[in-house]
Amino acid sequence: MKLTDIKLNGKRWLILIAVVLVVVVLAAFMLNRGDTTQYFTSPVERGDLRQVVEATGTINAVTSVQVGSQVSGTIASLFADFNSRVKKGQVIAKLDPSIYQGTLLQAQADLQNARAMVVSAKANAAKAHATALQAASQYQRSKQLAAQGVISEQQLEVDKASADTAAAAADAADSDIGQAQAQVAQRQAAVAVAQTNVNHTIITSPIDGTVVSRNVDVGQTVAASLQAPTLFVIAQDLTKMQVYAKTDESDVGQIKAGQRVTFKVDAFPQDQFDGHVDEVRMNATTVQNVVTYDTIVDFDNPDLKLFPGMTAYVTIPVASAHNVLKVANSALRYKPDLTADEIQKLYAKYGIQSGRSGGGHANSSGAGAGTGGNGGASGTAAQANASAGGAAGAGNGQARGQKKSQANDVAVVWELRPDKTLQPVQIQTGITDHTTTAVAQVLQGDLPENAQLVTGSSSKRTSSSTSSPLGGTPRPGGR
Repeated sequence: MKLTDIKLNGKRWLILIAVVLVVVVLAAFMLNRGDTTQYFTSPVERGDLRQVVEATGTINAVTSVQVGSQVSGTIASLFADFNSRVKKGQVIAKLDPSIYQGTLLQAQADLQNARAMVVSAKANAAKAHATALQAASQYQRSKQLAAQGVISEQQLEVDKASADTAAAAADAADSDIGQAQAQVAQRQAAVAVAQTNVNHTIITSPIDGTVVSRNVDVGQTVAASLQAPTLFVIAQDLTKMQVYAKTDESDVGQIKAGQRVTFKVDAFPQDQFDGHVDEVRMNATTVQNVVTYDTIVDFDNPDLKLFPGMTAYVTIPVASAHNVLKVANSALRYKPDLTADEIQKLYAKYGIQSGRSGGGHANSSGAGAGTGGNGGASGTAAQANASAGGAAGAGNGQARGQKKSQANDVAVVWELRPDKTLQPVQIQTGITDHTTTAVAQVLQGDLPENAQLVTGSSSKRTSSSTSSPLGGTPRPGGR
């Protein structure tokens, strides 16, 4: 073997060994990197916080009147249109009155005939009374003559029967007068009904207001046989209006009359409108097992910017806190990627009673109540309770956590220390705005302002992540 071949083989071995070393170093580096956990944090802040109830509603006029027709017929003319301002008693439409005018004329003719019958009945009664008077006189004379024996008893009886018959005929004639007068009253009522129907062909406004709906056109036939058809809808005063807000049954207990309300509409997305709660109506509405109540919000609309039927997005402040520590709701739901025994050891190290709270937001009964920006991670908090020895309440927490506030609940948050270790801090939570929650009291540990609370983590090896979009910016391995 030549010397040059030996040198070449030696170089090849050196290169091979160097390549192997590089691969080993890279593998070790990647292995160590795979064990690195990346944390997502959010700082503890101090400031003001307010808890609100949000609802969607519809804008309505305080008083809206549906104007209809009590009679059927064809629309002959219209005197009002959409957005017309009308006064009480103003004519806004007319129906063709020809049929009702003909009925009125017939009723008036029947009334005249009935009055003539009264005159005839009175004349017949006068005649009957004269006949009865004559017959009575004849009977009295016959009675005297019979006593003197001039006429027979038979003739006396005949005269008496004639007097009685004439008296009965007079009474009957008087009854005919009463009957004729009753006919007159009946015909007068028929005339009044016919006149009323004629009057009803003229549609007038019952209130001062603005026409917000017109449902008929000239030439259209309306039928009022079963119910009065709606021709117009008139809003009384559009400068004072109301919002009918649909509020969830879990929120109505926090809403009181007189509370200040703000709302927005799609037509003016940059404007905010103010009002106040007038009442919460007790009439419940159930849609797909969701129970809501109408919260009536009064507001002024002096510029007539808002129209009936607009959708309003209502915000009702129900509680507020000033200059308090605030933590992100995602920090309340975070559970470290540790075993139950490891979490118990950390709790024992920092004096946290695991029976009161698990690795997330929970109350003393163990029902998770974590309410965050998305409101859907309370199940994670309940799982943390189970793994940490807390009471099992995940189902209730997941069902109720989206609506209830976090007031007076006990939770554990995890602070990321400068040495990259996690320290649990047990706190009592206050009100929430569904993004951040006030710290009512620090029960165990220390929670200074600007402390970094873990909201999520991810690991290359485990490929797991509990990060939340509401948490802070990624901070690999530290603050």
